[in-house]
Amino acid sequence: MTPVRPGEPGRTRVCPHCKSTILESADVCPGCHHHLRFGAAPRQGESSSSTVFRLEGQFANDQDIAIWEYNLIVALFDERGAEIARKVVHVGALAPREARRCLVSLEAQVATPAPSPRAPLPRPRPPAAAPRAATPPARPPRPG
Repeated sequence: MTPVRPGEPGRTRVCPHCKSTILESADVCPGCHHHLRFGAAPRQGESSSSTVFRLEGQFANDQDIAIWEYNLIVALFDERGAEIARKVVHVGALAPREARRCLVSLEAQVATPAPSPRAPLPRPRPPAAAPRAATPPARPPRPG
């Protein structure tokens, strides 16, 4: 198991069980529901996730003889409408009078910024004074 360590919000890793890309902060994989950290102390300010979006529906092949093929696709867009991610979740076929039900949900939790993993840089020392060169003895003036 991975020891609890702070990470930046949004950082990802791979679930060792199902190989899904998950958040580094996850204690339980949202895909396969396997526990990733046992006995982890709750992080300060951590709250449980909540479902902020849920879409459930059913589709059916209501024809008597034709077989349907289907692609289940999930796409994510930013506030300007630009596509961020697109994934084919499943493909399959429906025999006549067969049906499928699908559920898409978005679970969110508050991300707490982690302290920087770097140690603070040492302060630079002021430059050491250069040793003074010995001054040659003064020469007496020449008579003349």
